[in-house]
Amino acid sequence: MKYNGLLPTLPKELRLFISVFVIVLSVGYFTGLLFIQETESTTPAGVEENYLGNEDDEDAEVMKFKKGEREMLTVIHTHVLSMSLIFFLLGGLVWITKAPKKLKLFLTIEPFLSIILTFGGIYVMWSGVGWFRYVVVLSGILMTITYTGSACLVLWQCIPPRNPNKYSSKSVIN
Repeated sequence: MKYNGLLPTLPKELRLFISVFVIVLSVGYFTGLLFIQETESTTPAGVEENYLGNEDDEDAEVMKFKKGEREMLTVIHTHVLSMSLIFFLLGGLVWITKAPKKLKLFLTIEPFLSIILTFGGIYVMWSGVGWFRYVVVLSGILMTITYTGSACLVLWQCIPPRNPNKYSSKSVIN
């Protein structure tokens, strides 16, 4: 089955549907990043404070307490499941774009590694291995870069070609 380059050949209605899906998905993804910024968890120290608390810091503007095990498991469980589905769906769309196979492999496999490193890293850090806060931040940054790259690739290929004869004149789906 030929799937490389299938996306640009789909009928405009399907490409519009896919575009709207990726845009709405991106609104949700980047809103989550705004929430992370609001909790000041964009730095290694902020991540550590968010999950381990700051009760010992007398100068803290907002008092934060160490999260309990139940809360940690809930955060990790929900994020791993939901983000796996997000990247599975987006990855499926990436695979039908016209792009080099190695790029598509990176954009579709890396996010799953970052999910494990980010949320597994949060749990390891919470368990007492403080240096994992750096792993959490770096893997979160890489996850966002791959999300953005994947979403842009899919959206770019949903734009109708300037030369309508560039792709087959027959639509894959009528």
